[in-house]
Amino acid sequence: MQKLSKSIGFMGSGNMASAIIAGMLQSGQQEMALKVYDLNGNHYQTLAAQGVETCSSPDGLAAVDCLILAVKPQNMSDALDALRGKLDRKAVVVSIAAGITEPYIQKKLGFDAKVVLVMPNTPLLLGRGATAMSKGRQTSEQEFSFVQSLFRLSGIVEVISTDKMNEVIALNGSSPAFIYLFAKGFLQFAQHNGIEAGTALRLFSASLEGAAKMMTDS
Repeated sequence: MQKLSKSIGFMGSGNMASAIIAGMLQSGQQEMALKVYDLNGNHYQTLAAQGVETCSSPDGLAAVDCLILAVKPQNMSDALDALRGKLDRKAVVVSIAAGITEPYIQKKLGFDAKVVLVMPNTPLLLGRGATAMSKGRQTSEQEFSFVQSLFRLSGIVEVISTDKMNEVIALNGSSPAFIYLFAKGFLQFAQHNGIEAGTALRLFSASLEGAAKMMTDS
């Protein structure tokens, strides 16, 4: 695999940020310098033990080549305010927050930032994510390709147009939750009929995987 020599900053250290970082570390991308800032210091101890630089303020992310905004949509305004006037204008700004638009990010930062919008999903935590993304107007093809390569370390990536980023939330962002609810009904049926829980889970999960393989390959 080609080495990706860049400095990557994370605003937020929750589950998604940790999953993306894990993908980078497990891929052997030692040439990437990883930094993280989180208001509450969540996961700092674990990340520091893995060689990730933990920052005491947003200023620590000012000079990164790529900044991943890994905060919830309701916290995005405060996160961008904390970066305004500090972030290197050459940095590529990646948002994984649903519903946050390129113009909103640029307005909050105060300049025409290079933006990439990303919609990942929770299987990213296991390296089996399905990520949709779109390229901002100021972002070059080379920069966009780099961001794609980061997320491919934790699953598949599909490129879509920016005007479909809201619609795609249901397709890959929310769909795992619906599948879990669907599975719950089948497993409750198995329990009600005296089938051992582990057996039922393995059978149903293998059926899901097999059905998915039939859909993609048949």
